[in-house]
Amino acid sequence: MKLFQRTANPHALTLGMTAIKMGDRFLQIGCAHGGRLAALAGKVGLSGRACVATDRESDAARAQKAAADAGLLIEVDVAPLDHLPYEDEGFDLIVIDDTGELMAAHDDAQRDGLLRETMRLLRPGGRLFALESTGATGLAGLLHRAPSDSPYRRDGGALTLLQRAGYRSARKLAEREGLAFIEGMKPRRS
Repeated sequence: MKLFQRTANPHALTLGMTAIKMGDRFLQIGCAHGGRLAALAGKVGLSGRACVATDRESDAARAQKAAADAGLLIEVDVAPLDHLPYEDEGFDLIVIDDTGELMAAHDDAQRDGLLRETMRLLRPGGRLFALESTGATGLAGLLHRAPSDSPYRRDGGALTLLQRAGYRSARKLAEREGLAFIEGMKPRRS
């Protein structure tokens, strides 16, 4: 019996929650964890597209290292989050990686600008996921830093942002393994 047993794929929960699949056009905003990015980007295959946009050089370096280590083609762009260099309706899935406090580090105007950009970039019916840290529990909770108690988090975090931006069915899907999974869908054209 192993005392600290890990699953075969430590990112299986994230892969399952996002339901990313072969051929998806995928954009991740921010990169707090290179392994999680590589797991997601690896699912789209050669028929899909994987991109990362960030306004932090450290996130870009982490994303480039993850791509190189995993042998994946991931486009990495450093740009203001409210002016991203991609075509309208060019993505099926956008994941905002807020596990590194990316959203809390920006003001309301910048966050609203980012959500306008995600709405522009997603195809009708496309999905936006936000991953937030909830803080580890048990022994891991004692060893790791808890997420900040910023005004952004106190005001509802990503869930409030998605609802305010007009995403349909914005909801928190789950909290597991120290992560919260928040999802919304871009409305389809009528």
